[in-house]
Amino acid sequence: MSSSPKLEVKPDPDGEEPEAKRGRIEGLDSLGPYIAGQDNAKSFVYLSDIPQLCKDEPCVLGVDEAGRGPVLGPMVYGIAFSPIDKKDVLKKLGFADSKQLTEEKREHIFDEMNKQDFATESIGWAVEVISPNDISMSMLRRSKRSLNEVSMDSAIGLIHKAIEAGVNIAEVYVDTVGPPEKYQAKLKLIFPNFKITVAKKADSTYPIVSAASICAKVSRDHALKVWKFREGTDPEVKFGSGYPGDPVTKKFLGDFDRVFGFPRLVRFSWSTASNALDKKAFDVEFDDEDEEQEKAKATYGSEKLSKYFAADRNEQRKRHEYFRERHLEHVAEI
Repeated sequence: MSSSPKLEVKPDPDGEEPEAKRGRIEGLDSLGPYIAGQDNAKSFVYLSDIPQLCKDEPCVLGVDEAGRGPVLGPMVYGIAFSPIDKKDVLKKLGFADSKQLTEEKREHIFDEMNKQDFATESIGWAVEVISPNDISMSMLRRSKRSLNEVSMDSAIGLIHKAIEAGVNIAEVYVDTVGPPEKYQAKLKLIFPNFKITVAKKADSTYPIVSAASICAKVSRDHALKVWKFREGTDPEVKFGSGYPGDPVTKKFLGDFDRVFGFPRLVRFSWSTASNALDKKAFDVEFDDEDEEQEKAKATYGSEKLSKYFAADRNEQRKRHEYFRERHLEHVAEI
């Protein structure tokens, strides 16, 4: 996917506040503006309104993701839920594996499920948009979390969100990450009261997983369409689909700041990104403290001179313009 013109929240001619401004997504027209209003350096969760039927009747819940493989953009996990006896609604909407549908068809189905009364009365959904920044930090921090762990934690977290919102879950169907048997056993330990099925290609087998897949895929597509570069990158730059084989993505990855590297759109933990940096970026060396400095610390301690100057601890010190312009921030070990 190439970058697209920015989507704007247009004022309602009747004077009503747009849905995205009120924090709700009620169709395709409010999806992009809602995502654009989030900080794309951080992950976030969106949960739709919960139909009363989903609280009163036993429900089936599906889980799937979009954007696991690309080097660019977020990975999005999605869930969808509906009463078990409302299979006709899923069929009427035409749910199928989102990867086998055209972008136009996926968006049409997403719009229908959020606007048509017969759909909103019996289907709910949620997504977690996991930022490329969070993905990279998880995989590179000292206590590393693999992409599989990030994926499973997201799926489990979304199921918990549905439970907390009052969804009466009876059955759960999940498109697998890794060996389905191990994943299924893990989920059964966490959710012993649900019938749980984890399978390969679940999105093309179970309509409720297809629904989750469409929510995840459409949300990711629009997250890329409304992406805001905080680093000063040309907003009209083309970055492609994010897959390493895409020539537009290859070109984008070959042009970066040789000191500061890539913008936050890029998952810098991916080998595709790190290899590009190895070829063109400037090397940075961090000198270790010499033996005499270490000896002096051991003898005299390591107190800083600034300790003896009075300062107003409540005063927020302004960061230097150099760091503000480049959006450089402190990173704390989690």
